[in-house]
Amino acid sequence: MSKKASKIPKGLRQFLDLERQEAWLEGGAEPVDAAERQDSIEQRIKYAPRFQKLLRRPQATELFEMLELYGRTCVPMPRATERYYWSVSCLPSTSDKPLVRVNASWMELFTLYADGDDLRARFIVHLSDFTTDGSLVPEAIDEAFLEQSVRAPADLSHAFPRGADIFIVKIRGAAPIRDFLTVPRALRAIRRFNLTHMNRGRNAYQASHSYSVADYMLGEGVS
Repeated sequence: MSKKASKIPKGLRQFLDLERQEAWLEGGAEPVDAAERQDSIEQRIKYAPRFQKLLRRPQATELFEMLELYGRTCVPMPRATERYYWSVSCLPSTSDKPLVRVNASWMELFTLYADGDDLRARFIVHLSDFTTDGSLVPEAIDEAFLEQSVRAPADLSHAFPRGADIFIVKIRGAAPIRDFLTVPRALRAIRRFNLTHMNRGRNAYQASHSYSVADYMLGEGVS
């Protein structure tokens, strides 16, 4: 590989340099997104039956509202980076039976499940954003902050999967999920994890992207 080729920016850096990524991470000005999306009729048709099935779920209205909030606040330049640097799957065929799942690179970012007629969510974030001292030590987890970020401690649980800086936050109920997404520290943590994986290169889940679900993430869904 030539020196010139090796300097080509990778992942999200093709659209947004690190300085502007940092500004977005800290809640600065929103970067200018693409005016139009790159759509695929074939891809829409492929997942249309799953999308129609999702529309009939009792959680559909709240699910789409939650996805719009997530898309608006947690993904930088979502139109320019859609499918190729992040994607959303509709009723993916995995054993945990999610309703939708957002991915980037090889990593799951955000998943919504049915919880009766309500919702539950799984966020994957960096552990260091949720410890009291920024360390990677599970014993230093900031339990007080986590409990205060939702309406009741029972709404939230967490887990430590394998990985040096990985942390899973699980939240039950649409209202507590919405609360968590609007807490500044939690939002920053979600954004930082998403930046990490959008910067790693092309999304591995392009083939399962549902443009119809993404319409709602991008505020273009039809109620």
